[in-house]
Amino acid sequence: MRISVVIPAKNEADGLRQTLPRLRAAQPGAELIVVDDGSTDDTATVAASHGATVLSSPYSMGNGAAIKRGARAAGGEVLVFMDADGQHDPAEIAPLVERLRQGYDMVVGARDGDGQASAGRSLANRFYNRLASWMTGHRVADLTSGFRVARADRFREFLHLLPNGFSYPTTSTMAFFRSAYPVDYVPIRVARRVGNNSHIRPIKDGVRFLLIIFKIATLYSPLKLFAPAAMVFLLLGIGWYGWTLATEGRFTNMSALLLSAGVIVFLIGLISEQITALTYRRDP
Repeated sequence: MRISVVIPAKNEADGLRQTLPRLRAAQPGAELIVVDDGSTDDTATVAASHGATVLSSPYSMGNGAAIKRGARAAGGEVLVFMDADGQHDPAEIAPLVERLRQGYDMVVGARDGDGQASAGRSLANRFYNRLASWMTGHRVADLTSGFRVARADRFREFLHLLPNGFSYPTTSTMAFFRSAYPVDYVPIRVARRVGNNSHIRPIKDGVRFLLIIFKIATLYSPLKLFAPAAMVFLLLGIGWYGWTLATEGRFTNMSALLLSAGVIVFLIGLISEQITALTYRRDP
């Protein structure tokens, strides 16, 4: 299987100077594609000097947009996605690809706690992993890892679902699980990033991570999120009605509101479930 390595890069000239030679040594026959996401440094020049195909954007479109552009341009049967900042070891591509040969459609490099950017992100990622595992019924070892390999034809099925921002790993993982494409996880080591060019913003990304929680549910099975919420409203309505009936002998407006909210939330969940099913439908 021919391998194409897609590397999204924004102002990562220093990281590419270290990553690309190691990548070429580890995968000499692979197609290297660097997607320059509106960089203002020598990212494109460095990538081209190491023999990579460079796709340049006139302005920054986001990490997910770079992934989509690279996936469309890649000619390999297997797509490898990794960061340009030196955190991912190209030598670990081979074990991931080997697992792909054993029948999986996507294999993800799973980081341990030491591989997380901070303690806060480590806790958040553990929560996401548990939530995704509950939603899918399968073990999800690292939902947000950007180091992964996938069969090109499978991955391209979901390009329309991928956001232009940072959460493409979450979206692609849940899409594969929803479509019954096997996903596996292989432990990897993560090195310290080259330079201080981190694109993480605490407040903005805090909101983004919160939205990921809802995206996990809506991408896989919305009813698993809406049904418990509906049950809470229904139980509150029944409980409040029981209390007011015992103390005041009447059915109150609050009881009606809570019971109605429970029914409405449940119906929204049903509609969302149908929309999700249509999203993943494949026409013959």
